Amino acid sequence: MVFRKLKAAFGAGVEVDTILQNSNVRPGEILRGQVNFRSSSNDYQVEGIFIDFTAVVEVESGDEEYKTTYSFLRHQVSGPFHLASGAGQSIPFEIPVPWETPISAIGGHPLHGMKLGASTELALAGALDKGDLDPLFVNPLPAQENVLAALDRMGFRFKKADLERGTLHGSRMPFFQEIEYYAGPEYSRHFNELELTFISGPNAMDVILEADTRGGFLNSSHDTYNRFTVHYTDHPGQVEQSLRSGLHAMAQKRGWF
Repeated sequence: MVFRKLKAAFGAGVEVDTILQNSNVRPGEILRGQVNFRSSSNDYQVEGIFIDFTAVVEVESGDEEYKTTYSFLRHQVSGPFHLASGAGQSIPFEIPVPWETPISAIGGHPLHGMKLGASTELALAGALDKGDLDPLFVNPLPAQENVLAALDRMGFRFKKADLERGTLHGSRMPFFQEIEYYAGPEYSRHFNELELTFISGPNAMDVILEADTRGGFLNSSHDTYNRFTVHYTDHPGQVEQSLRSGLHAMAQKRGWF
């Protein structure tokens, strides 16, 4: 175990080590782990232990862009208790991963541009101390995998993913994910890139498509949107057909076909 020392308002502090049983999860699953901690020298009154889910989000403000860290879930692991000098304890936890948690890994491999984590907070002696960030790898739901696989079959090439500040219709999150692709050969004459957003729930998810159209003397740049619903009971063929229908609907709006 590698204990990280959190300094209290007075004294030497408490050493904490959080172990995630499996840092690879999916939205709607349970993240399990345990918090191990011990007092280095003094007695302490611990007011509470919390696990915080955080994400790095891009923020646009005027002409400036910057990144900041947002907390999107705070789970209490323990209430108040007394920690004697030199004593150690372990507290297990189970945290439901929110359905709208963005994807940060595919096949267990980190998704370029994404950074999610879980940090441990200790309310101690009137102060709140936060430990280091443990990476959190959220893999896609099967229905999300079906959408991504369909894009691959259609020749779309992954570019990057990020989180943007803002709340979309039907969402409870203070940010939304954009997974960006270079257009597949069937559509590359009409737009440069496709941005994909999922808004997931327990039974179905909405898929939001945004096509970044190519500018020019007679065709000024203009984004085109479409939104459709995928149910988790839909088989891969249905999902691909819904995706193609969504792309075709955008094409009709712009008069591409």
